[in-house]
Amino acid sequence: MRIDIFIPARLGSKRLPKKHLKEINGIPVIKYLLDRLKSCRSINRIIVCTTNLKQDNELVEYLQKEGILTFRGSEHDILGRFLEAAEYFNTEVIVDVEADKIYTDPKYVELISSELQNTEIDFITGNNSLEKFEPESGFHGFMPAGITIRSLKKICDLKKTENTETGYKEFFTENKFVKKRFLLPESDILIPTDFRFSLDYSEDFELAKIIFSRLGTSFDTRELLNFIKENHDLHKIVEPVIGKWKNDYKKDITKFNLDKSN
Repeated sequence: MRIDIFIPARLGSKRLPKKHLKEINGIPVIKYLLDRLKSCRSINRIIVCTTNLKQDNELVEYLQKEGILTFRGSEHDILGRFLEAAEYFNTEVIVDVEADKIYTDPKYVELISSELQNTEIDFITGNNSLEKFEPESGFHGFMPAGITIRSLKKICDLKKTENTETGYKEFFTENKFVKKRFLLPESDILIPTDFRFSLDYSEDFELAKIIFSRLGTSFDTRELLNFIKENHDLHKIVEPVIGKWKNDYKKDITKFNLDKSN
């Protein structure tokens, strides 16, 4: 089974423009994520899926110099971009590591890859609940999602919108024909709710600078959470944007209902 990591990324973010090329100790933040993912042994390829926009030329040029595969597609239709990339690279299963999720744990990438060897599952991701998808779950900052191409094709055939940029996972979690599975954190993994583990705002970048400067690139989830626990005052950096992200997400979320007439 050909399992590839797809990393959706673009430089035109309104909240934090050119965030993936912002540097920590002289290194673009996307390289920290890529270096972490290169340790994954069950993955065939890592492919950064960006847009056809001119503003993303700089990102593509950097990635090509680093020897990273890229694919360019729709600006707002991430699912369409994924499907085109999968068809181009002959991918069977996507491990979806959003470029914002800079702390993604390679261990969980391997777990998602292993779970999707079960051909009965169409979509799998970490979550706080076994029943209902919770986009606010801090666990999403560490565990990616897995998507089969067969389910992606069906969703792309039935979706009513060309804008799937925000909330595209709900196409899989909120539609009954998709066979989904949620994975809970291990019992000793306690993710504080007054932190954010993503890269959307300048406050997130300030926290990332501290974390990567202190821990390097090879830390796992427990090591990061232990560091946060020992330095809990760091929550003051990102706490102000937790509510802002929730409001932005609700405001921008795509319409994930499908055309049932097809």
